[in-house]
Amino acid sequence: MAPPSLLLHYSQRRLSHSTRGGFFFVPTTLALLTSLLILFYLFTTSNIFFLHYRRPTLTLEMPKLLSSGVARRSSPVSPDGGPAAGSSPGEESPGAAGRPAVAGGSGGRGVNAGQRGSGDRFGPSGDHVNNNDVYHNRDVFEKDYREMNRSFKIYVYPHRRDDPFANVLLPVTFEPGGNYASESYFKKSLMKSHFITKDPTEADLFFMPFSIARLRHDPRVGVAGIQDYVRDYVLNITRRYPYWNRTGGADHFYVACHSISRSAMDKASEVKMNAIQVVCSSSYFLPGYITHKDASLPQVWPRQGDPPNIISSKRNKLAFFAGGINSPVREKLVKAWRNDSEIFAHYGRLTTPYSDELLGSKFCLHVKGFEVNTARIADSLYYGCVPVIIANHYDLPFADILNWKSFSVVVATLDIPLLKRILKGVSSDKFSMFQSNVMKVRKHFQWHPSPVDYDAFCMVMYELWLRRSTIRVPLTASFGSN
Repeated sequence: MAPPSLLLHYSQRRLSHSTRGGFFFVPTTLALLTSLLILFYLFTTSNIFFLHYRRPTLTLEMPKLLSSGVARRSSPVSPDGGPAAGSSPGEESPGAAGRPAVAGGSGGRGVNAGQRGSGDRFGPSGDHVNNNDVYHNRDVFEKDYREMNRSFKIYVYPHRRDDPFANVLLPVTFEPGGNYASESYFKKSLMKSHFITKDPTEADLFFMPFSIARLRHDPRVGVAGIQDYVRDYVLNITRRYPYWNRTGGADHFYVACHSISRSAMDKASEVKMNAIQVVCSSSYFLPGYITHKDASLPQVWPRQGDPPNIISSKRNKLAFFAGGINSPVREKLVKAWRNDSEIFAHYGRLTTPYSDELLGSKFCLHVKGFEVNTARIADSLYYGCVPVIIANHYDLPFADILNWKSFSVVVATLDIPLLKRILKGVSSDKFSMFQSNVMKVRKHFQWHPSPVDYDAFCMVMYELWLRRSTIRVPLTASFGSN
């Protein structure tokens, strides 16, 4: 039998070797796993690995939604501006003349970086999909749009003009302007539209008409009080009306363009989780935004008419950006390209008119600032410039309807150093297709004092129509709507 001292010495040596081995193995394993994860991220988000092998772009498709297209309330107009199927050749809806083709379809959401796929393909359901078309599915969209116009109904919670917060709840009496005009334009257009019903029993959705942008500027509320206001508003309608309680708010919606809306629901979690949020800050990774339940509202700076020379304008610059350096992405862009002769990346005040730069550029850059959304996509389309989206995880407006790869380029923020190579890799034929499709979709990003078929308002209504529920929960007789 070994002496106790020898056993003790041997066991201590074994324990020492085992411990040192464990301490060495754990950090080495973690470092290896971290390296593999980084490589996987680069492989799936960057163009670096695909400079010499141009793969088709993958688009995620939503399943087809069932619809029963029938004759619409007024004479139908097809998205291309002519009479829709089933209408009389002599009939025409207001605002139909001269309207460019629209994009649509209850197809896929999301656009992959690079935008290098082209030509035709087959969707997951076996349907033929043309990557060059501005529609995900032309036939489905036209059919659904007619049915939406015929049957879709919205009930707006009523508020009197002598309400203390009438400025927040009722449509503005002036022409909206600025970056957040979409919020006010939607409410004005809705109240003038045939979608409104005063009978809540026939409503598909219920609209909570508070304005986040106007609450923000109301001295009685301000930024600090928005969460309390929204909580109290929801509490009030649940006590006065039966509509919220029967679905938990799943058939309710609100509209907001200001980015403060992402935190406005922090004290009303049932709105965040159940209601439809139509917002400009539509990122896959925002905790308050749920893709497919919520919808992306385009941020549009209102303009009237068409800019001069939009077709004949000579576009000598490859790409253009101007704006504040308020994010690491913009800082990276300006640092990489501010001295380039073909990519004009400018910060601060321009010495030339903004419109001239947009008209003189082939590609116009939409670069993430504080939020993924800015008005630059709508600016690009208005001036006939092909938008380049440099904002990861942006749930692009009307992605249920528009085939973004047919009229835009999406570049991962990691690939900013490769921007010129990516844009110069677009052939002249591909660019011509992009620009032609830009002219077809630009009117979907414009607001009008009164709704016009296929404008921004109608496209938002279609997004809401896709999100309506077909389940009807009966109202109980014990509730009133006083």
